[in-house]
Amino acid sequence: MSPSLDRRRALLTASALWGTGLLPAMAQAPAWPVKPLRLVVPFPAGGTSDMLGRAIAAELSGALGQPVAVENIAGAGGVTGSAVVARAPADGCTLLLSGIGQNAIAHALQPPPPYREETDFIHISQLNAGPNVLVVPAGSPLRTLAELIDFAKKNPGKLSYAQVNASSGHLAIELLRQTLTTCVGPAAANNCSSPSFTGVPFAGGGPALAGLLDNQVSMMFTNQDSAAPHVRSGKLRALAVTSLFRNSLLPDVPSVSESGYPGFSAVSWAGLSVSAGTPAPIVARLEEEMIRRFKGTPAGRKLEELGFVVVASRSADYTAFVRSESGRWGRVVRAAGIKAG
Repeated sequence: MSPSLDRRRALLTASALWGTGLLPAMAQAPAWPVKPLRLVVPFPAGGTSDMLGRAIAAELSGALGQPVAVENIAGAGGVTGSAVVARAPADGCTLLLSGIGQNAIAHALQPPPPYREETDFIHISQLNAGPNVLVVPAGSPLRTLAELIDFAKKNPGKLSYAQVNASSGHLAIELLRQTLTTCVGPAAANNCSSPSFTGVPFAGGGPALAGLLDNQVSMMFTNQDSAAPHVRSGKLRALAVTSLFRNSLLPDVPSVSESGYPGFSAVSWAGLSVSAGTPAPIVARLEEEMIRRFKGTPAGRKLEELGFVVVASRSADYTAFVRSESGRWGRVVRAAGIKAG
């Protein structure tokens, strides 16, 4: 049989298979991505979220062969930028740095955000988890969590904290307050007491940390990677971290859990999400690239050096985690009466 006849028969067979849908899906699907992508970070440039978003963008740019541009769309605790992605075309070319504030805490606030995490997004992969750290100025007489709690109980309202409304640090304070609440008597709900902390509002984590360094407030819970340089330089003193166990970035700082409050945990987290309706092959590709680029890799180890726990999870696991966190922090928000804005 001549080569030309072989080729003709192969083409006829391929045509028949194409018509019956039996060719491999990859051969039928259009290439993706065919244009540059954008990754919306719903917080200002320069903070922890921005750093994490740029790490994802850099790794995906190399993996996908297209530029991934970071676009900072800040506002309303991450809600403004997240809403942009929820409304974006479901073509996998607009990505979201999702996280605890905009995809868990926000859903318990009033008014609620203009999206629902369970219906308006597909959660691709959790990138990381990281503790907050309770810090006080270096000149503070408080040297341990126990001393801080004892002072707060004996001096109601005297301890002030930097409050970034509905942030993970704000929620950590409220969780601590609720953990320390004690109730007595048959009508327990009407006979409860807890340490009194006075919140001083700040517009963001950066200004709040600056306020603490300037002794405008007594304490704050903040992202560990932001506080660690000031702890190491001696400008701040770290009393406790909010992960269940100690963290390698500040190994001498005990956890709240080991300091007498077993099970206390309040970690920040972030990951990658896209708008609902994004085709399954695109979701699968992004999921695989997040795992391949961050699990046990130089990029992942760089984040670990900053004190983060790198997760690089599957989409199903991240989806379940987000929903669990939404329920958990919703209970804290409602008990504290925190409102949006």
